[in-house]
Amino acid sequence: MDNVFSEWAESHFPLYTADSIHSLYSTSNFPMYKIHESVTVLIAIASGKGILRINDQMYELMEGSIILLPAHSHAALITNLQQPLHAYKLLIRTREQANPLPTGVMMRKSEVASNANIQFFPYEPAIVAHVEELYIHRLPASEARHVQNQIIFHQIILLLLKQQEAKYAASEQPSMEHSITYLENNYSEKITREQLASIAGVSRSHYSIQFKQFTGFSPNEYLSRLRVHRAKELLISGSGTLREIAMKVGYKDEFYLSRRFKQHTGASPSSYNRGSSQRVAVLLIPYASHLLLLGLEPAVTISESSEYVKTNGLEPPQTMKFISTNCSAEQVNSVLLDTNIELIIAAKQHLHQYGLNPEHLRVVAPIVEISWMEMGWKEHLRRIAHAVQRSDRAEQWLAVFEKEEQAARSLVQQCGVANEIITILVIKPDKLLVYGARNVGYIIYQSLGLRPPELIGQEMKKLGDQFHSIPIEISQLAAYAGSQLLVAVFPDEKGSTAHSEMIFKSSYWNSLPAVQRNNVRLLDLDEWLPYNPVSIRLQLQRAVALFTSNQ
Repeated sequence: MDNVFSEWAESHFPLYTADSIHSLYSTSNFPMYKIHESVTVLIAIASGKGILRINDQMYELMEGSIILLPAHSHAALITNLQQPLHAYKLLIRTREQANPLPTGVMMRKSEVASNANIQFFPYEPAIVAHVEELYIHRLPASEARHVQNQIIFHQIILLLLKQQEAKYAASEQPSMEHSITYLENNYSEKITREQLASIAGVSRSHYSIQFKQFTGFSPNEYLSRLRVHRAKELLISGSGTLREIAMKVGYKDEFYLSRRFKQHTGASPSSYNRGSSQRVAVLLIPYASHLLLLGLEPAVTISESSEYVKTNGLEPPQTMKFISTNCSAEQVNSVLLDTNIELIIAAKQHLHQYGLNPEHLRVVAPIVEISWMEMGWKEHLRRIAHAVQRSDRAEQWLAVFEKEEQAARSLVQQCGVANEIITILVIKPDKLLVYGARNVGYIIYQSLGLRPPELIGQEMKKLGDQFHSIPIEISQLAAYAGSQLLVAVFPDEKGSTAHSEMIFKSSYWNSLPAVQRNNVRLLDLDEWLPYNPVSIRLQLQRAVALFTSNQ
């Protein structure tokens, strides 16, 4: 019996320990959190959106994202001010086992903590949930809870190791999907059939057959579509000469581009008419409203639901198809191809949000990216109008609307409300927001020129149309509350608004002057929150009626 040895001593792997765990909340005053630790850092995103910047690399973060930073990394966690981040920071340390190793045996490295590369997992809600539980019970009241924390911590490590193994296996396993992704990401480079076949792990001749089965196109057709559609995008944006565009998309000169372009479109690049794109697809409802205003019905709208924004004064859509954002990228591509889409209009952040890769969509049609949060609705309209060659129509509509704005402002400025501070509060199931320059805030503060709370005014001066809202705690109400309150309540997933009662029955709420003077107005979400030209115009009319009805 003296020769019995512990099985554990033979594993030769280091031991993992949780060094510490922190909850990180971002605010408009502290939009950036710097990270520099001497151990491995796991960042888990519980809610909100933002980016992690490290050296020259940027990682887009959203709820469920996980990022593992090597020890001694210098990184910055930067929030999206409209959807502030809540993240957990877990410090992971390793140590060698106490038992001495047999002669000639080396300690095995930690796959989690010894990797010198940043490891990013876009959506791992199970890991985030474990990290959150670990934080909630970070001060265990009993030894049983302490042991449970140890189990949860090692479950996190186990899930990370499994994800790493799956990632490495997928990256090393030859497949047709990998070859298509390679083609989509490198279409501007010189690519041979042999390269693609090698990535797919099949012979050159068999590759063409399989590629056609997967995509419906031959490899050459697929490559040509990617290049010509990218050339169309550059022509629409006016990005460079024809020769420069040819070089950017992978053709040796403008003559070769012209030849390929004419094969696909029947026209030369120099005579390509953007207005010929009559079959347009849009991602999300607001951009569909912009197109309808311009007299062009979208052929396809990719949306969260088939509910359509009110089209007062416009011809309602007759033949427009809806695709749910819950559909797979392959399903979306299939419908767009079957509908013969000629142009896709979308915001990059929405493409990523719904798992739609621009490089994958480009084989269907050129993509015009219209940034959502980086500009206001008027600029959205102008950019979309430019893409479909209807700028004159957009400017005519805007000129009429601006006259309506001036008349509305003149009426409201003659009322007593002109000297008051107006606060726009939005109550969601999980947060309380004060709105700024977008949605109903555009009409109240920009169209009518009414006064926002001082803190909101400061943010609007800094961020302009990009300032959507700021989250606050209920205890901060007094710092933002004006003499009039406009309140919108979002229901929870079951349609209940009972969560708002916690606000309305609180001492913080009932001590507000506007509440005591009965200067609180409840806003209908469908009437006051949409952000597109049609809805904004209707909101202007409602706002004038709201503030002048008692005069």
